[in-house]
Amino acid sequence: MAHIVVLGAGTGGMPAAYELREKLGKDHRITVVNAVDYFQFVPSNPWIAVGWRNRDQITFPIRPYLAKKNIEFLAQPVSKIDAEGSALEFPDGSRLTYDYLIIATGPKLAFDEVEGAGPKQFTHSICTVDHAEEAYKDYQQLVENPGPVIIGALPGASCFGPAYEYAFIVNRDLRRRKIRNKVPMTYITSEPYIGHLGLGGVGDSKSMLESEMRNNDIKWITNAKVTKIEDGKMFVTELDELGQIKKEHEVPFKFSMMLPAFKGVDPVASVDGLCNPRGMVIVDEYQRSKKFKNIFSAGVCVAIPPVEVTPVPTGTPKTGYMIESMVSAIVHNIWADLNGHTPDSKGTWNAFCLADMGDTGAAFIALPQIPPRNVNWFKKGRWVHWAKIAFEKYFIYKMKQGSSEPIYEKHVLKWIGIERLQNTK
Repeated sequence: MAHIVVLGAGTGGMPAAYELREKLGKDHRITVVNAVDYFQFVPSNPWIAVGWRNRDQITFPIRPYLAKKNIEFLAQPVSKIDAEGSALEFPDGSRLTYDYLIIATGPKLAFDEVEGAGPKQFTHSICTVDHAEEAYKDYQQLVENPGPVIIGALPGASCFGPAYEYAFIVNRDLRRRKIRNKVPMTYITSEPYIGHLGLGGVGDSKSMLESEMRNNDIKWITNAKVTKIEDGKMFVTELDELGQIKKEHEVPFKFSMMLPAFKGVDPVASVDGLCNPRGMVIVDEYQRSKKFKNIFSAGVCVAIPPVEVTPVPTGTPKTGYMIESMVSAIVHNIWADLNGHTPDSKGTWNAFCLADMGDTGAAFIALPQIPPRNVNWFKKGRWVHWAKIAFEKYFIYKMKQGSSEPIYEKHVLKWIGIERLQNTK
């Protein structure tokens, strides 16, 4: 009997555990380790941060749902990965040995790379449900006493979709409250242009998102290197396309949400030979560590190079569709290894996103993620808003159900009527 440990219980870790149980049957032991005892549906955090959702609607306790599938669960932070000894170490001194380890921790939020950034200082985040709740507290104060708002992404950021979502959601919420005219909004991003998304653009993303921002009176600064943040003021160096200083800005704000760059979490980043200099896990085409053959990794914690060099550093996003394919590849490859076969399953690193804009939305598909692409598709419309709501409810339902079924591949692409695009990849 093999023991497979899944480190992380998010949108990669939970499906990995369920799919392992389905694929491997009852003959092998599976344990999920997570720093907290609840699952959170991170894509809903922009709604939390304006009060459109509450915590109970997008979280649930992990243990009872894993127990139904005979999957063990430890709600503890890991202090160290002993990769040579195939064990996890915990702050209380205990150890958990494994035959295979799947790292799906998500990232460490690198607020420390910009002075004054982060929820403990002067800007907010929607990267976790706790951060989103803190943002909502200050957002309520903004509603009571309106003033300028800055939303965007710091240098090195890779996950731009939620920043666009939150900007448009805040815009819509303020309009509903009849106070949008009292709140100047600026979108500040490390992207070289609006709609870059860390992907070099997708379809008409540049023109469509610029149009939405103009129509909603949202100003923007691109190629923005945020250098320092003080209480109520953001210092921004705007670069040109050659990386030379174009303009220095001091932008006032009453409320700000800035997405940070990502790094690897400490116990993962500290394993010699496992990660790149940012602490992201280096994997081969089979999602397996190049140094430790019994370690696999999926999700945001995986090292993927930028799509292109940009004047201000930007990373490459990892969307749910990509993470799902990584997880499926890992499960198949562990099964193959256990049965004496050579791992041969590869994740399809394609990008798919549903981004809500309050009462409309934008959807894009990039197949493959890195250009040139077979499919380069970007659309907007009210249907995306409703599709995002439906997907939230469906994903949480499937996680509570313990489903091992690939949600994106089997359902979501068909729901939005573009499954025909899959045939072109």
